[in-house]
Amino acid sequence: MLIPSSKARPAVAGLLATLLLAGCQGIGIGGLTGSAGPDTALPTSTPQLESYTDDLGRAYEANPDNKQIALAYARALRALTRYAQAVAVTQRLAAKYPKDMDVLGAYGKALAEDGRSREAQSVLPEAHTPEQPNWSVLSAQGVVADQLGDHDQAQQYYSAALKIAPNQPEVLSNLGLSYALAKQLPLAESTLRQATAEPGADMRVRQNLALVLALEGKFDAAQNVAQQDLSPVDAAENVASIREMIAQADPWDEIRKLDKKTAIAKKDVRQRDAQRRVLQPTQLGAADPQ
Repeated sequence: MLIPSSKARPAVAGLLATLLLAGCQGIGIGGLTGSAGPDTALPTSTPQLESYTDDLGRAYEANPDNKQIALAYARALRALTRYAQAVAVTQRLAAKYPKDMDVLGAYGKALAEDGRSREAQSVLPEAHTPEQPNWSVLSAQGVVADQLGDHDQAQQYYSAALKIAPNQPEVLSNLGLSYALAKQLPLAESTLRQATAEPGADMRVRQNLALVLALEGKFDAAQNVAQQDLSPVDAAENVASIREMIAQADPWDEIRKLDKKTAIAKKDVRQRDAQRRVLQPTQLGAADPQ
């Protein structure tokens, strides 16, 4: 069996089907103001995001029971892939506000991103009701189901989310990736093409399409899509890494393993942003209240 080299693995992880937990971050430059909260758009560069998070951290230390500040701080921590810390913040908040659905949604998403899928599975249903479903929470439940290998259930969650938020690009991307994990590549491609055509589709959505195209053997098309956000060299390296992975006896096993490492994947993307200034990161979704 051919195993991707240590150099190739980060490239694959950075392009891999990292399920987006749609609805976790907005786009734009945000500063800590009196109105900073869970709806404030996050900075788009890593240094600005780190500074913003530090400011929120100081505000949180001064007033840890302030729900607005705590949710904003947890969201910023998640954007920096500091998932364990985000779990700690939201867990404390959930203890104080055990019936607050915004808090429970943030807690469940942080658990999912920290790889604690079973715990997230028990928390997220409490973050909305059948009478008033939340598309962002439904998408997060789909992510958890995909993490646990139940792709049929995941796709039902994504479909339910899309009934509330039609054509939401991050949810469509999650759905496309779920099809890919279920080895339904043509359906994955068509769904991801739809996602990339929607306003608000970000770099991660396009790179997920590039991944699926490469898995289908459409390497030139994959590289063309990847080059919309990456340098030609990085795009070529990513496609080459996927080709190497496909050459294995069971590339799908490798995909599933890497799919569980969402923190590594997103950290790799942010490192590229800091080092090359070529990426415009968002996070597992758009304008998330949690």
